[in-house]
Amino acid sequence: MSFTGKNFPNISVDAIDYLGDNISINVFEKAQAEGKKVLLFWYPKDFTFVCPTELHAFQEQAEEFAKRNTILIGASCDSAEVHFAWLNTAKDNGGIEGVEYPLIADTNRNLSSVLGILEMKEVEHPEYGTLVEGSAVSYRATYLIDETGKVFHESVNDMPLGRNVKEYIRLIDAYSHVQNHGEVCPANWEEGKEAMNATREGVASYLSAN
Repeated sequence: MSFTGKNFPNISVDAIDYLGDNISINVFEKAQAEGKKVLLFWYPKDFTFVCPTELHAFQEQAEEFAKRNTILIGASCDSAEVHFAWLNTAKDNGGIEGVEYPLIADTNRNLSSVLGILEMKEVEHPEYGTLVEGSAVSYRATYLIDETGKVFHESVNDMPLGRNVKEYIRLIDAYSHVQNHGEVCPANWEEGKEAMNATREGVASYLSAN
């Protein structure tokens, strides 16, 4: 199920901050209450391989997201305790020490199930009824949510494919430009480049100049 153009699910989930405090996060309410955009990214598992490279990559760009009034939140189906152990594991030992944004611990899989991003399917067993086949962990799903709680971008990568963090900065810049100027952003648009009016004349003028 796609949530683009719709409100993000209004669901509270357990999480942990980098200090080890257990907290509750409702992404939809947080965006509205703080008047900020949210970048929520899911990854399969703590203590794995591609995952720490992504968490560090998002942390390295944390200041850029903050400049854009955007909150960073990571998420997986691991427990808060496992998150905290990973947060206290050095980078040169495969850990995420230095990551400072909160991590959702969706152990009951309520939110990830509603989003439809779990690597699993139900199968019928002749003796035991409905069983789950698959890892039941999340794909690399990413959601950009605006200040009203509406999703303006979502994407899902398969397990082996790490994300390009700078692309999400570009998307936030583009959406902010639309919000602030009422123009639309053409292919390969970046901050500082020409946008265009969403009219026949606007596209003709843009294409003639580009």
